[in-house]
Amino acid sequence: MSRTVTLDFVSDVVCPWCAIGLNGLLQAIRRVDGELDVELHIKPFELNADMPAEGEDLVQHLQRKYGSSAEDIASNQQRIRDIGAEVGFHFDLHKRDRIYNTFDAHRLLHWAAEQGRDLALKQALLRAYFGEGRNPSDPEVLLELTTSVGLDPVRTREILDSDAYASEVIEEEEFYTSHGIHAVPAVIIDGRQLISGAQSTDYYEQALRQIARAE
Repeated sequence: MSRTVTLDFVSDVVCPWCAIGLNGLLQAIRRVDGELDVELHIKPFELNADMPAEGEDLVQHLQRKYGSSAEDIASNQQRIRDIGAEVGFHFDLHKRDRIYNTFDAHRLLHWAAEQGRDLALKQALLRAYFGEGRNPSDPEVLLELTTSVGLDPVRTREILDSDAYASEVIEEEEFYTSHGIHAVPAVIIDGRQLISGAQSTDYYEQALRQIARAE
C-alpha cells in the first residue's frame, strides 16, 4: 500500500515562479504515482497585499519594488519563459503589462478547496494572467474562471459581493508568514518539511521519493 503525503503549495496568482513551481511539482507527482498518494492543497500568499484594485504598471512596479532596470526585467522575463517551457507552462508575457491585487482570487480558491476544485481554479487563474494578460481581480474574469472549472456561478457572485472567506484567507496567510515564509512558491510536506522557491521537476521528484523510501 502506498503512503499518503500532504503537500501545501503556498503561492500567489501573479507570481511567475509559482506557475513554474506548480507545473514542476505536478509533473513530479505524476512520476511517483503508485508509490505515493499525494494530497495537494493550494494555500494563499499575497505578494502585494496593499495593491489597489486597479493594479499597477508591471515595469514600474518591478522598478519600484526591486530596483530592476529595464534590461534586468527583459532578461528575467526571457528566463521565465524558457524555464516555463521546460515544465510545460506557456508564458505570453507581452500581454501581462499590469500586476493586480489577488485577495478575491484567494477567497475563491479557499472556497474551491471545499469543493475539491482548488487546483483546477489555480491553474485557470495562472493561465488567464500569464497566458492571456487578464485581470485576476476583475469580478467578471473570476466569475468566468470559476464557472469554467465547474463551480457554481451564483455562489461565486455571492462570495465576491461579500467578505466570505476573508478571515480564513487572512488567518492562513498570517500562519505562513509567522512560520517564516516570506517568499513563494513554498511547498510544505506533511506540515514539517519546507521546500522554498521554484524547483525543477527532478528536485521535487527526488524529495517525494525520499519520503517513500523513508517509509
